[in-house]
Amino acid sequence: MNINWYPGHMKKTRELIKEQLKLVDVVYELLDARIPLSSKNPDIDGIIGDKPKVIILNKIDLADPQITSRWVNYFKEKGMTVIPVNTITGEGIRQVIEESQKAIKEKMDALIKKGRKARPARIMIAGIPNVGKSSLINKLAGRKSTQTGDRPGVTKGKQWIRLKGDMELLDTPGILWPKFEDPIVAQNLAFSGAIKDEIMDTETLAYKLLEILWNDHKEKVIERYKINEEYNSTIDIMDHISRNRGCILKGDEIDYSRISNIILDEFRSGKIGRISLERP
Repeated sequence: MNINWYPGHMKKTRELIKEQLKLVDVVYELLDARIPLSSKNPDIDGIIGDKPKVIILNKIDLADPQITSRWVNYFKEKGMTVIPVNTITGEGIRQVIEESQKAIKEKMDALIKKGRKARPARIMIAGIPNVGKSSLINKLAGRKSTQTGDRPGVTKGKQWIRLKGDMELLDTPGILWPKFEDPIVAQNLAFSGAIKDEIMDTETLAYKLLEILWNDHKEKVIERYKINEEYNSTIDIMDHISRNRGCILKGDEIDYSRISNIILDEFRSGKIGRISLERP
């Protein structure tokens, strides 16, 4: 499956990040805990250079907790500041604020030494579409400051938002990169919803996802979809799930479009279980 999606506004976002970088003290790089490497935009490090950065592993409530713990160690061993976060419960939010203040303490102390007044810390948040930026910002701000949605492209332009702990945050729209060199990365991004379903062949996408889940997380698929037979092919599993869910057209044909959307939605919402598609 050949997947590429790089609409014009993403090129503008890349330019916006480069332009606004001089205004900020710290960058939050937001990753999807289920696919930390696939959701890490390879352009970001080159754009932000030496600017202090905090990696935030979001959506830990949807990922396998043991594998998330291994990812935290993976990034720490590379000398990176990394914080796992659940924007539903608020887990990790206080640590994000503390790490941000720590990262700019030296800069603020230098301002005070010069006789100038310490100003609010300025933060930029960057990440791929649909990785939960808006939900994170609302938790950091302690109120609903920005629109959220379970689809890519909800944030349209830059906006400054006041956060707790005397900080200001510059939100930016989700940004991918022009060409996915690795088809597995593109596939993982599509599974997570970072690429718009409207441009996808969702039936093939759901088939590929089900194939991976059956191979690597079989017990979760069996439990979720009440499978009590042994199947050797993905299409037979898909047909079984379709019949269980009543996704049948006239003439007893399988409604593959409907069951594909169900499988994708239930993976993305964690209904199939806490599943990580990548391991360190």
